[in-house]
Amino acid sequence: MAETVSLYSPSAAAAAAGFLRDRSAQLPRVAIMAGTGLGDMAEALEIETAVDYGDIPDFPISTVQSHAGRWLFGRWAGRPVVLMQGRLHLYEGYSPQAVTFPIRVLQALGVKTLVLTNASGGLNPAFNCGDIMLVADHINLTGANPLSGPNEERWGPRFPDMTAAYTPALREKAFNEARALGIELPTGVYAGLKGPSLETPAEMRFLRTIGADAVGFSTVMETIAAVHGGMRVLAFATITNKCMPDVAQPADVEAIIAVAQSAAPRLAAIIGGVLERLDEN
Repeated sequence: MAETVSLYSPSAAAAAAGFLRDRSAQLPRVAIMAGTGLGDMAEALEIETAVDYGDIPDFPISTVQSHAGRWLFGRWAGRPVVLMQGRLHLYEGYSPQAVTFPIRVLQALGVKTLVLTNASGGLNPAFNCGDIMLVADHINLTGANPLSGPNEERWGPRFPDMTAAYTPALREKAFNEARALGIELPTGVYAGLKGPSLETPAEMRFLRTIGADAVGFSTVMETIAAVHGGMRVLAFATITNKCMPDVAQPADVEAIIAVAQSAAPRLAAIIGGVLERLDEN
């Protein structure tokens, strides 16, 4: 039976992966997706090949400020990796399948470990701007799921288990690396919203009540798709603004990006340490 034509089908992912494979001699098994203000982590990468998202067949283009929209092949801590400078968001008008198409391309390339980073609002009163939170779990409040519709068996099972979506062994490595570097790395729960409007004070209270420590507009879709595809997932949320409902202050996008950029070197150091020890038991 012929495959149903879909813009974000397995054949489209395979074609995009083939296009990228032809432009790099490396076979990376690790991918890092840099969120808002965190694209400067590319300074830690020995870049071999750079490809604009717009040049990749059927690949969605990032439209958000500070998301460069580049696919980088290179080496980080001596390990071949893919670094994605920028992601896609539901609030840009993309479908969940479009947002997660990069994950399917990574899957077609043979990537087994995905590191996600994002800029988040801090709901936990113990957090300060510039802190990095290790994501232990998430709450999907987007009203969307990239697995809705017919299941694509070539990508994964109909009902993927999400009880350990953020791989415990990777979280332990990240925590140990942060401790060795003298960097505080609290763990917490990330709440994913659709955006792009930021949270009202009442929403901040609600999110904290249901157990969220940080909130943002990304990460959840990619994590679901990656788990569906059998990948290990590690995620970090950089706290770029504090969500304090009783003394709420307007969030400035430029300030959010600046805080994320200031935290990028510490985050890169932690990720580099994890990459160096990725195969250790």
